[in-house]
Amino acid sequence: MLGDDLEPCGGDPLTGFHRDGSCRTGPEDLGSHTICAVMTPEFLDHQRGIGNDLSTPVPAYRFPGLRPGDRWCVTAANWLRAHEDGVAAPVVLAASNEAVLRIVPLATLRANSVDVPPDLSSLDR
Repeated sequence: MLGDDLEPCGGDPLTGFHRDGSCRTGPEDLGSHTICAVMTPEFLDHQRGIGNDLSTPVPAYRFPGLRPGDRWCVTAANWLRAHEDGVAAPVVLAASNEAVLRIVPLATLRANSVDVPPDLSSLDR
């Protein structure tokens, strides 16, 4: 996003349109799963309310269901809608794909960015 190589977004659960841990995209990714977001209860509730249930597992799509604190590549349009509704999930800029800038302004992403360490166990103190 910021001119560097795309960092991984999340491996547990394994995220990304290609389920490779990163927010890589391509022409087949019609939803633009380009924002690495840290799930919050408010964001998950909002997504469920707009018909995008991210909490319920769907094994057929290798989707484990998300919990607060999980990092996940979300669609740019749904994240922007949550932002407009006041419940945007924090964004990990270094793990978000620059293709998101076609939909969401960089200033909006920066205003919602958070620096999250890859190993969240360091936060358990």
